[in-house]
Amino acid sequence: MNRTPRGRTRARTASTRALALGVLLATLAACGGTTRDDEEERDDSPAGDATADPDAEYASDLSVAMLPKSVNNPYFEASSEGAEQIAEELGGSYDYTGPSEASASSQLSYVNTLSQQATDVLLLSANDPNALCSSLEQARALETVVVTFDSDVAPECRDVFVSQVDGEEVGRSLLEMTAEQIGGEGEIAVLSATANATNQNVWIGIMETELAENPDYADIELVATAYGDDEDEKSFRETQGLLQAHPDLRAIVSPTTVGIAAAARYLQGSEYGGEVALTGLGTPNQMREFVADGTVTEFALWDPTQLGQLAVYAGAAVSSGIITGAEGETFTAGELGEYTVGADGVITLGPPTRFDAENIDDYDF
Repeated sequence: MNRTPRGRTRARTASTRALALGVLLATLAACGGTTRDDEEERDDSPAGDATADPDAEYASDLSVAMLPKSVNNPYFEASSEGAEQIAEELGGSYDYTGPSEASASSQLSYVNTLSQQATDVLLLSANDPNALCSSLEQARALETVVVTFDSDVAPECRDVFVSQVDGEEVGRSLLEMTAEQIGGEGEIAVLSATANATNQNVWIGIMETELAENPDYADIELVATAYGDDEDEKSFRETQGLLQAHPDLRAIVSPTTVGIAAAARYLQGSEYGGEVALTGLGTPNQMREFVADGTVTEFALWDPTQLGQLAVYAGAAVSSGIITGAEGETFTAGELGEYTVGADGVITLGPPTRFDAENIDDYDF
């Protein structure tokens, strides 16, 4: 999509954008939809060919909003802290808002509202790869830069995706930790977030491929995948259900911070504590007590605070014309260093860190 760098031209006001949104919605209702090519040909689409200027400066008055899968989630709260810090350092404003439940439909109204409010940069962790695309395209037509982080949408629906880590690396790390903790054999189960979560499904898919093709895991069987919808109590119940349905279960892998903490809490107070291994993705602060008492031996994660920081820098870089999201472009993200845009507009934070009793107290997030 063509875009005029917001750092150079900011003629569109909130009221004008709201009016344009109404026109766009009416047009969509009449025509039954639109495509990106159609959008580029519209008179009210952003004008000018987008070209990257790596020497441009970050705009100083950007409004940034983060829309997580769900609020009241320690992982996203940490990401929000990092995002707010950088937004304010760049001289902009910041808002953190979202649904209390992790579902695609629950995010829809927030996308529309933020677009109407003339938000310059939307940071989105999506609950579904496709459900929000129409609304995101409408927001982008009104010059909101859409940056997905943590969990992506279809590439054509956003400007860039800030990935916490290479998806294949996460899947392999999860399986490696699991195999090490159960001696390379036995039944395992996955406790995921939502069934449509893009990142979760990528990681689980890598695990399934490794189990099917890697001889190192020939004696490990994935017997079930349960979904806690990133809700603490549901994840707790799903853990109980997995253990009751599979009495020979050796390990649970939970690639979600809500899920792993809920599963650890269940194991801690049950006969399975110390008998069934638990690993996955969690923050050191929420998992510290479970590592200390032996409920969990090892888990992994990246720094969610840095993920939020990088997401803001990426969005500000697009909005300011420093990058367009094309492969090979580079930008400097403050103290995080220089980053290069990869294929499909993906920007990767870095490798995951494994946490255990030896190093967990070295981290505070």
